[in-house]
Amino acid sequence: MSHEIPSIQWNDLSKTEKYQSVHLHWNALIDKDVDDIANLANAAALLKDVFGWWWVGFYRIMKEELVLGPFQGPVACTRIGKGKGVCGTSWLESRTIVVPNVDEFPGHIACSSQSKSEIVVPIYHQSGEVWGVLDVDSEYLNHFDQTDQIELEKFCRSLEIILS
Repeated sequence: MSHEIPSIQWNDLSKTEKYQSVHLHWNALIDKDVDDIANLANAAALLKDVFGWWWVGFYRIMKEELVLGPFQGPVACTRIGKGKGVCGTSWLESRTIVVPNVDEFPGHIACSSQSKSEIVVPIYHQSGEVWGVLDVDSEYLNHFDQTDQIELEKFCRSLEIILS
């Protein structure tokens, strides 16, 4: 099935309008008949396209570590231990973490010096266990706020229905 997103001038929209558009487009893009990788690749591309964030991607739990999944942006760390960096801490604590300045986060894993702020949202299995995380990085300090947290948590809940 081919899905085409209409051409929209994303910069003309407010943050709230962008998230409304993401949720609307995601509902049209999500495809329960393809594997997780295809859906996550589209999810990362959609978020990157709408918001222009520096890096957007997924890490999934495999053999007790986070392993890089589909993403948009420059090359990234491929494996992250539980409790390590922002992603590993989000997994360990099973909560969203918003980091205004990554240089001030104890144990931050610097895959790139261009990342200045970050938000990591856990994604859950239907059983309630953490499946993996959505990781979003910005090249700007203090880029993410409560609106991003609420909306990205909502977005991740929509992913949970298709992940195995």
